[in-house]
Amino acid sequence: MKRTHYCGEITKNLIGEKITVMGWVNKQRDLPTVIFIVVRDRTGIFQIAVSKENADFYSMAKTIRTEYVVAATGTVIARTIENVNPNMPTGEVELDVTELRILSESEVPPFQVAEEDVGIDLRLKYRYIDLRRPEAQKIMFLRHKTAQVARKFLTDEGFIEVETPVLTKSSPEGARDYLVASRTHPGQFYALPQSPQLFKQLLMISGFDKYFQIVKCYRDEDLRADRQPEFTQIDIELSFVDMEDVIEVNERMMKTICKEVLAKDIKTPFPRISYNDAMERYGSDKPDTRFAMELHNITNLVAGSDFGVFQGAIDSGGSVRGILAENSAKMPRKQIDSLVELVKQYKAKGLAWIAINEDGSLKTTLSKFFDEQKLQAIVENFGGKPNDMIFLCADKNEIVLDSLGALRLEIAKRNNLVNSDDLNLLWVVDFPLLEWSEEDNRFYARHHPFTAPMDEDLPLLEKGENLQNIRAKAYDMVLNGYEIVGGSIRIHQQEVQKLMFKTLNFAEEDAEKGFGFFLEALKYGTPPHGGTAWGFDRLVMLFTGADSLREVIAFPKVKDASCPTTHAPSVVEPSQLAELGIIVK
Repeated sequence: MKRTHYCGEITKNLIGEKITVMGWVNKQRDLPTVIFIVVRDRTGIFQIAVSKENADFYSMAKTIRTEYVVAATGTVIARTIENVNPNMPTGEVELDVTELRILSESEVPPFQVAEEDVGIDLRLKYRYIDLRRPEAQKIMFLRHKTAQVARKFLTDEGFIEVETPVLTKSSPEGARDYLVASRTHPGQFYALPQSPQLFKQLLMISGFDKYFQIVKCYRDEDLRADRQPEFTQIDIELSFVDMEDVIEVNERMMKTICKEVLAKDIKTPFPRISYNDAMERYGSDKPDTRFAMELHNITNLVAGSDFGVFQGAIDSGGSVRGILAENSAKMPRKQIDSLVELVKQYKAKGLAWIAINEDGSLKTTLSKFFDEQKLQAIVENFGGKPNDMIFLCADKNEIVLDSLGALRLEIAKRNNLVNSDDLNLLWVVDFPLLEWSEEDNRFYARHHPFTAPMDEDLPLLEKGENLQNIRAKAYDMVLNGYEIVGGSIRIHQQEVQKLMFKTLNFAEEDAEKGFGFFLEALKYGTPPHGGTAWGFDRLVMLFTGADSLREVIAFPKVKDASCPTTHAPSVVEPSQLAELGIIVK
């Protein structure tokens, strides 16, 4: 028997034709004179009918259970009017079976494919069954289509796909590397790439001009809903370009993907917002602009008060800021307390609030410290109306912005302010090149050490002055509050790259040890270049409305970076470790 048709392809146009279908049993219904079996494959479901008159196959059909794999040959016939299923694409027809085979039996599965309320742990343990669900397969098909559209777009634009090494050199910057011991070089290790960053820059030095790769990357870091230890990115690099060139081609690529994958037209060019404005207005460098609720800075308005929390923050160089939650004045105390706990996760000490009653009177935690006139001035600053509620936070600027940024998203979620069908795209630009770590008492690269500073800010880097004010030629594309594309114009001059390493507190020998091969390459005619890296898994997650990256990766890792299906990582044989010269303590 050879399959002639997929289940979801069979319509009344095939009535009278002899066909063969194969797939998994979705359901079996045993009637006195006929057994109906609904067969499922990746395209959909189709009903086959085994008549009692067909004695041998009728007996076989009685033994068939859910998730058996079967093959059936027969003639496509129209269902009787009373048996037509309008909710099923193939519901007007069925197969009058003349031959039936059981290709594979199945034990009772740990959950039914049609079941909706199945815990994520169980689904991922039996991911191969979970992936039989039409919803899961739909995600994987969309992922495939997105990759194909991206690949075709870039190929048509003159980019060449080049594969870069997976076993590479450990980097002293960035997240923790996954290390791979070398048998042939005892005591030495490869690292799995966090990004093909240096290789794609070497390809620009090689003269390839336009490169792309849909590539696996690895970072040994703690997991979140939108993070995985191994992930896929669409990696892009171009030569002889400036920031505008890179942004323009990436916008057109996103427009093409949205059109061909989602059938949605998006407007270009995308809005742009500076990093500082994004933080001041939304408390985030990846703002969700599908709703307003912008931050207000009332530091000057409340300065000089008797409220120690506010004044202490101001005196130490911090600020007092807040957000207005419309129609939230009657929020239960339990919900307010949960919001307080939320901001504490971002190191805030708490929240003050002002509720505006229906009659315009105020209920607030600040009544002991501010008179009615001052409270009304605060309300006026926020544009507050009856039934609105204002939340205020005071602390160091970084803590206040992070806390209110998270609070803003949580309130929007609770109040259903977001239309999930919207696609709000924007660029965040003018990032700081460097960020200061109080813990390590040094600067780190905001993106990575190969990002170029703005030309007009280069003198600050050369003089080592006001380093916190240096802006980067960096740009992030944000979709609905998620960074989906990050990129920059790269440093292409060896002396500037060396200066960058020095600014990041690299000793000359450390820079040579970690990046000597790259510094050497910069000597031999490096074109100006820049590019981007697309978070491919994250993009698919947003396109499909999935709750986490786990839903859009065929076999994902879970919170402790293990694989529930294969039970990786695992202990290996002592002989394998001995070959590598490794002892596990």
